[in-house]
Amino acid sequence: MRAPISVIIPTLNAGDALPACLMALGEGLQEGLIRELIISDGGSDDSTLRTAQAAGAEIVTGPPSRGGQLRRGAARAQGDWLLFLHADTRLAQGWTAPVLAHLPSETPAAFRLAFDSRHPMARVTAAWANLRSRAFNLPYGDQGLLLPRKLYDVAGGYPDQPLMEDVALARALGPITLLPATALTSAERYERDGWLRRGSRNLLTLARYAAGTPPETLAKTYQKKP
Repeated sequence: MRAPISVIIPTLNAGDALPACLMALGEGLQEGLIRELIISDGGSDDSTLRTAQAAGAEIVTGPPSRGGQLRRGAARAQGDWLLFLHADTRLAQGWTAPVLAHLPSETPAAFRLAFDSRHPMARVTAAWANLRSRAFNLPYGDQGLLLPRKLYDVAGGYPDQPLMEDVALARALGPITLLPATALTSAERYERDGWLRRGSRNLLTLARYAAGTPPETLAKTYQKKP
């Protein structure tokens, strides 16, 4: 039987983070879960593509836009399931068992969020993200997203937009299961900007998006350092 999952990772100068992300996927290869690895790059000029090539990934290139990159990667995928991951996120050891148990459901799933930081606010922020995922069916992209290819296509896939592409797809998918497995993601942006400040910016960005502000407008503000 063919391995079911195509892993799709959008990258843009992710050379420092990508090796750890890929190393954590080794468990999936050993369990026969991963069929292929697709790196959808937005114009990296660091070691990203060399790392991807060394890992045997298929590389897709195009303009930098996370939604567009994810969409291009999915268009190339051959697996019956798609696993979307950010390059600065790594799945914690033991992630394959919950995934194997989930596959028969043929429904979308995300992972529980944790940050690679010992700051007291790291746990608070992660707890809020996990609560948001359960209460509002709204996991973000740094939690990973696993779903059947057929369901991805029915939902229309990721929109080609620079921000809130994860929210747009989550809205179209319906109920998303939160797996008993952890996605450990980088705390660099929170530690750089401040945990409260970054968290507040994220909430404000989500509220503005829900109110109809175009993603392109949001991206210009979101990407600016405070």
